[in-house]
Amino acid sequence: MKQYIIFLRAVTPTGKNKVPMAKLREVLTDAGLSEVRTYIQSGNVLARSNLTAPQVEKIVHDQIKKHFGGDLVIVARTPMQVRQIVADNPFKKEDTPTIYFTILAKPPEKQKVKELSVQNFQPDKFVITDEVVYLYCPLRYGTSKLNNNFIEKKLGVSATTRNYNTMSKLVDSVVV
Repeated sequence: MKQYIIFLRAVTPTGKNKVPMAKLREVLTDAGLSEVRTYIQSGNVLARSNLTAPQVEKIVHDQIKKHFGGDLVIVARTPMQVRQIVADNPFKKEDTPTIYFTILAKPPEKQKVKELSVQNFQPDKFVITDEVVYLYCPLRYGTSKLNNNFIEKKLGVSATTRNYNTMSKLVDSVVV
């Protein structure tokens, strides 16, 4: 069985995208995923399955929609893929609290990458790959123009953002 780290976009503790993690673990286990665990309330799931990542994404999406009503973007990656994303971080010399990873649901069109890449958002910096947008936000991510919604709009792909600490802890919490 493959292990997956599953990122849920826009989960909130209250309101329209409320997804209680204890109930989600139960629902996903009933749907056929195994060893389902969650990490913090912001929508991070670890689970095992014989299915492909797109199949896992569909199951998680459909179960959340059915049981909680949210139409959330779901991105599933293997622990090795997430480790590689963290390892490839181009901002290694910067303080880790200033580093963010916007994980892309699919590779963006090259033209859209080119159009965004030439823009300047100083003091923030970014690097776009097929899988992730690496962000360095020295002041505050919350005030950066390079937020998740902006990146999704400019690249035309769904995405979800995590900070360095969360990504590292998710990788460290994986049992191989």
